[in-house]
Amino acid sequence: MTVAVFAFYMFAIITVAAGLLVVISRNPVHSVLWLILAFLSSAGLFVLLGAEFVAMLLIIVYVGAVAVLFLFVVMMLDVDFAEMRAEMSQYMPLALLIGVVILMQLGIAFGVWEASEQAVGLREAVAADFDGADNTTMLGMLIYDRYILQFQLAGLVLLVAMIGAIVLTLRHRTDVKRQDVIAQMMRDPAVAMEVRDVKPGQGL
Repeated sequence: MTVAVFAFYMFAIITVAAGLLVVISRNPVHSVLWLILAFLSSAGLFVLLGAEFVAMLLIIVYVGAVAVLFLFVVMMLDVDFAEMRAEMSQYMPLALLIGVVILMQLGIAFGVWEASEQAVGLREAVAADFDGADNTTMLGMLIYDRYILQFQLAGLVLLVAMIGAIVLTLRHRTDVKRQDVIAQMMRDPAVAMEVRDVKPGQGL
């Protein structure tokens, strides 16, 4: 067994075990920590596949931002997880049934899985176009050169979705005070402020 094969099995076992512990851990803080371990192990698998950029992206974005945000939210919110778990227990039979169906579907899919020689050839052809460039350079050339239009259209779709979410959730209610920046900047100090002579022992 080579070092790469041993590392693959080690990272794979750790990823599956950490993902299982995320679900079955009783302490939500421990669940987030197991999730971080699953992300790190997945990054190791990406490194073994030669996708160093995706591995670093997984660590920086998911471990450094998303998982830490989850951890802060879980630790700051005073949530009664025992009561929540008691309410979720009534849905356990349905959840087990759905889980069994998903496992059966995955078993059927992996049972008929076959590697396509054409897909391998297409992937090697893409790598050959960049004359031995590293992974990050190849990814950058693909996104910002060959598929720049598709990349910009995807960004435009995300921008429209963000603006749509803001428009749909924005509500102008009469009972809510809103800040008027222009009125604050243009106000007259002589009108906005008043100097009063407060005598000792007296209040305003």
